[in-house]
Amino acid sequence: MKSITLISGYIYLFLAIISGIASNSFLKTTESFTKLYPTIFCITSIVVCIFCLSKAMTIIPVGFTYATYGALTITAVTLFGIFKYNQIPNLYGTVGLILIVSGVILLNLFGKLK
Repeated sequence: MKSITLISGYIYLFLAIISGIASNSFLKTTESFTKLYPTIFCITSIVVCIFCLSKAMTIIPVGFTYATYGALTITAVTLFGIFKYNQIPNLYGTVGLILIVSGVILLNLFGKLK
C-alpha cells in the first residue's frame, strides 16, 4: 500500500512539473499580462501546478518534492527558451543546469525518504 501511495505522489509531482513548465514557458506570450487568453492559460496552469505540488508534498518529503520540481522545471523551461526563442545559455549556464539535474538525480536515488 505504501508503494501505491508513493507512486501517486510522483504522479502529482509529474503533473505539477508539466503544468509548471506550461505556465512558465508561455509566460512571455502574455506580454506582461496584456493578452487575455495567454494570461488565462498561464494563471490556470500555475494554479493546477501549485495544487498538484501541494498534493505531492503530502506524500513525498517537501525537500525532495520541491528540488525535483524546481530542477526539472528550470531545465525544461530553459530548453523551451532554446528551441522557441533561440536563447542559448553560455557554458556556465549549461554546466549549472547539468549540476542541478545531477543533484536531483542523486537526491532521488540516494537521499533518505522518511
